[in-house]
Amino acid sequence: MSHIFPRHSRQSVPTVVDGDGCYLIDSTGKRYLDGSGGAAVSCLGHGDRTVIDAIKAQLDKVAFAHTGFFTCEPAEALADLLIAHAPKGIDRVYLVSGGSEATEAAIKLARQYWVEKGEPQRGRLIARQQSYHGNTIGALSAGGNAWRRAQFAPLLLDVSHIPPCYDYRLRHDNETSEDYGIRAANALEEELLRVGPETVMAFMAEPVVGATAGALTPAPGYFKRIREICDQYGILLILDEVMCGMGRTGHLFASEADGISPDILCIAKGLGAGYQPIGAMLCSAEIYDTIASGTGFFQHGHTYLGHPTAAAAGLAVVSSILERDLITRVRVQGDKLAERLQLRFGQHPHVGDLRGRGLFRGIELVADRDTKAPFDPARGIAGKLKKAAFEAGLICYPMQGTIDGRVGDHVLLAPPFIIEDAQLDELTDKLSRALEQVLAA
Repeated sequence: MSHIFPRHSRQSVPTVVDGDGCYLIDSTGKRYLDGSGGAAVSCLGHGDRTVIDAIKAQLDKVAFAHTGFFTCEPAEALADLLIAHAPKGIDRVYLVSGGSEATEAAIKLARQYWVEKGEPQRGRLIARQQSYHGNTIGALSAGGNAWRRAQFAPLLLDVSHIPPCYDYRLRHDNETSEDYGIRAANALEEELLRVGPETVMAFMAEPVVGATAGALTPAPGYFKRIREICDQYGILLILDEVMCGMGRTGHLFASEADGISPDILCIAKGLGAGYQPIGAMLCSAEIYDTIASGTGFFQHGHTYLGHPTAAAAGLAVVSSILERDLITRVRVQGDKLAERLQLRFGQHPHVGDLRGRGLFRGIELVADRDTKAPFDPARGIAGKLKKAAFEAGLICYPMQGTIDGRVGDHVLLAPPFIIEDAQLDELTDKLSRALEQVLAA
């Protein structure tokens, strides 16, 4: 009898005992190709000696010291490395333990910034429908997935949610992708004018939407227009790169692809590659200086901020990504994965859209390719696909509720950056067989 409180009390899961590159191995010896990196976490695969040795070396020095008393060398070095490659204007790094902590800190920093600027009326956050920003109360409030929010609704903050930038479903037939991108972005201005721009502190969005929409990429020009609107009305732009950042989409910071700089930026997952729990909130010099020259104290914090061992892991991960030129590899292998998915699923009668960047790819499943009609949610396609793929030895990340939190199915793929061509074939083959098994049932 286990005393673990599991994610699902009616599901039993195998015991993992080992990791080998792109594979995880359970207690029976079965090998699973990690086609989603867990939840887009394991960017370096499993058993990376460079990262493991860095963690061990740090443990030989000091495992933990509270940031109320000390800074530490790996945290300082990691912050320096991140800022050296960060978008223009980003100057400070606040190290936390994961993605939800990073987005929660971002929301609170945005609020305190405006209070210290003498504009306490700015307390509203605007985000997007079908977004996901984490599971703490503030982060869940920012997220726009109806299913995840429903039972906690009485606890959530009052956040505005505008429609996502969802070319496949929301672009009109007579629109170009560029025209649609501008129209989708202008929904932010409409919401600002509705609620009063003087009441808004920030807009939060994922550059490429992950878990809740399946590697949903923005239309051309979307984020440049978003940046213009934020500047015009004087609100902050928070970009959540927890899932899509740290090389996953072919740039160290995902926003590079859209040619913009945020005011606050959140990273995690690939920052530690699963070797330690770590995330970070990065902010502009202007925001930091406002706090520093005001109260001087960010009224926020957690025990494990800037954890030395986690920082040592993050430093080794980011250094490895850069020194091994893995971002170039992500682009190359990402193109190969896209080609394989197109060849296998491009004309599939139940695949509506193939999308993504780098090694962050999504497949939207439909009941009817011509009409884009989704499957009946009662069929539970995503859940069945996850189970069938897992039984076949493939870890992938299917989700239901792609369209509105209830209807629609997709599968997200985010394999390690080290994935080889033969493993891309294995991923595609196993996913194809699992999908056919589910559809035939």
